Parts: sequence; C-alpha cells; structure tokens
Amino acid sequence: MTQWFYPAGTAASAPWDLSLGTHDSPTAIDGWAHTGIKTATFTDQPITLGAASEERIIVPLTGSVTVQVNSTTYELAGRESVFHGPADVLYTGINSEVTLSGNPGVRVAIATAPAKAEYPVRHLTKDEIPVELRGAGNCSRQVHNFGTPATLEADRFIVCEVITPAGNWSSYPPHKHDEEKEGETALEEIYYFETRPTPGAPAEARDAIGYQRVYASDERPIDVNEEVRTGDVILVPYGWHGPAMAAPGYDLYYLNVMAGPGRVRDWLISDDPHHGWVRSTWEGADIDSRLPYTA
Repeated sequence: MTQWFYPAGTAASAPWDLSLGTHDSPTAIDGWAHTGIKTATFTDQPITLGAASEERIIVPLTGSVTVQVNSTTYELAGRESVFHGPADVLYTGINSEVTLSGNPGVRVAIATAPAKAEYPVRHLTKDEIPVELRGAGNCSRQVHNFGTPATLEADRFIVCEVITPAGNWSSYPPHKHDEEKEGETALEEIYYFETRPTPGAPAEARDAIGYQRVYASDERPIDVNEEVRTGDVILVPYGWHGPAMAAPGYDLYYLNVMAGPGRVRDWLISDDPHHGWVRSTWEGADIDSRLPYTA
C-alpha cells in the first residue's frame, strides 16, 4: 500500500468497510482536503452519519437502500450489481443527519465533499440518470452522470460512475486536472473500484482484476501502477492518470468523486500531449456492441 492506493479493508472503520477523506475518517492523508468516500455492507442495524459541513450523495452498490434525511424517508431502488445499470441516488445537501438501512448484505457508497452552500435534497431515480457511452472501440465505456453539473445542483463535488467492459481501457488518453488555468481546473479525484468475471466465465475465474496508472505531470512525484479489485481505492491528488484497464475476462467499475479549491464544479482537463491524439481515432468508429450494460 502507498499513500495513494488503499486495498480493500485497509481503510475500514466500523461500521464502514471504507472511510477516506470524510469529516470523521480516522486515516489522515497529507495533502488531501476536498473529497471523501465511504462504503458499508448492511447487517440488521441502521447506520447513521451525523450532521456535518459536507455534502453527500448516496449510491446503492447492490440492492435497495432506505435513507432518512432529517425527518424525511427516501426509498432508493437498487440493482443486482454495479454492472447492471444505474441505481437511484440521493443528494442529501449539507448539515443534515443521515440514517441508512438495507437488507443484510446490501452494499452502499457515500461520496462526500466539504461544502458551505446549501442545496436541496434531490432523489434521482435510475430512469432520470443520464447514461453516456463514451469513446469507441476498445476505449468504449459507460458513464452514469448523476452527480455532474448538468444533472445535479450541488456546491463542490462532481460524481459519476463508469463501467468498462472486459479488455477495454477507460480514463484514456491519460489526462490531468491539477492546475487552475485556462482550459483546466484543479480537482483531486477518488477512484473506487469493483470487478467481476464476465458472464459465462468458468468457475475458476474468481480473482477478477483491473489496473490503474497515475504518473507525474510536473515536479511533484507520483507513480502509481496498481492491480485493483473490488473495494480498492486509488486517490489522484495531481498528475496524469489513465488508463484504467479492464483485464480480458473481467469487467471493471469505478465510482469517481472530484472536487477542488478553485472554480466551482468545472471539469476541465489537459491530455498528456504524447497520447491525446488517440481521441481523434474515435471519430466515426463504433462503440463497443456490449454497451450499454443494463438490468
């Protein structure tokens, strides 16, 4: 494990399977200030998050989730897995106590960001979530844009989830968003991963893997080249990042959380000049016929 890579279980804090970057996360990370993530697997007890000056969006990973925000209850329709299309999500705003419950074994993620401005609670049903098919060929991927500026009113963060079919590359060409300048914004980014063997894989296909790369764009050192599995997290404080690679035989999912100190909710990127030309090869090319992944 490095400062930027957290294998499943290494950032657990009961009742959370994962707790990084939130107001109550026990692990302090030097230089990390703008985004957070939690995941949990329900037992027979509800889980409560106290009121705090952070905005949150609740994302069911498997199954359906009940969320109480102050005195109002919301029922979030779930999904069989993150590879079965979108689930309902709930933006909770700031300074609100949140209580979550679900059937034992149901899993949930909460994306967070420190925030000051108040925006209303918003329940987005799965049918309201924009599904984007991005790239082409073996760079095709599926993006659920539930927490982007065009879809959701919020203060600081940008949140989405991405499905990359087996053998494909996403977060590619390598790009960065680590400077406030014309055409680019400074945003730290979380990648929370899940993997699965492709449908019909043999019984021995139990160790579903993917890969993620992060490398330096200036004098600040960073060098991440990790094999990832369900529950793993990679933090991107700065630098070129990509590709996120779905190994042949295994589908790859990641939940992205982005926020930064500068312009509010602008996702402006610069491509690595050695590889940005790849985008032009997608023009007129077909999107992978396996997409979209739905229920």
